[in-house]
Amino acid sequence: MALVQHTDSAPKDEEDIGNETSGKMSFLDHLDELRKRLVASVLSLLAGFLIAFAFISPIFDFIMRPLQEILPGDGRLVYTEPTEAFFLYIKIAALAGLILAIPVILYQLWRFVAPGLYAREKKFAIPFVFFASSFFILGALFSHFLLFPWAWAFFAGFTSDYMQFFPRIQPAFSLYVKLLLACGAVFQMPTLVFFLARVGAVTAGFLIRNTKYAILLIFIFAAVLTPTGDPVTLTMMAAPMIALYGLSIIIAWVCQRRNTA
Repeated sequence: MALVQHTDSAPKDEEDIGNETSGKMSFLDHLDELRKRLVASVLSLLAGFLIAFAFISPIFDFIMRPLQEILPGDGRLVYTEPTEAFFLYIKIAALAGLILAIPVILYQLWRFVAPGLYAREKKFAIPFVFFASSFFILGALFSHFLLFPWAWAFFAGFTSDYMQFFPRIQPAFSLYVKLLLACGAVFQMPTLVFFLARVGAVTAGFLIRNTKYAILLIFIFAAVLTPTGDPVTLTMMAAPMIALYGLSIIIAWVCQRRNTA
């Protein structure tokens, strides 16, 4: 009776086999590696914060002027506690510092998971950092210029003879940060699909077959993220996610062709 040996569709080369043996780490080694990556990430955040704080005035104007311009009449944002305005400057510098440090943080994340990858997969470090950083910044810009102004105008549109909108800077900026970070995370979809497709975890056919479920989940996710609940803001949040899903299908198809080439 002939014995049939089952093998993976993508055979491992000598470099991958060497990676399996040399890449094994103990639990304490993983903790030490995690500590190194966290320290490097925190230092990059601190450096980004200091750089942003050195240019805090133009950054503050870039963020706050659109908020003030949407307010009815000559409205301004107000603060009711002595330290509220001061800490707003600190938080804006921290947010800008995070955006500046994103490439370093993503690189540290990649370095942490790299020991568990095959040698051919480790070559994706530069594309991963580049695309993840670019899509995060693209999502942040989408939130700043499109999504948040619309949501802010929606909240400010209830001003009447009986009510006047006098928003406090703290909740206004908190809303701004939530939408910006949410869009930055959502725009990582193509990067995630690129990595999963390169390692063979997803295919273009799988994404196409599940498109209707993906669109349903996208609208549910958009409804959770959008604070206003109106259909226009919901659609503005869901539309780029659907477009990114379509881009992810193309990315998965290209990666699949390269994997089989």
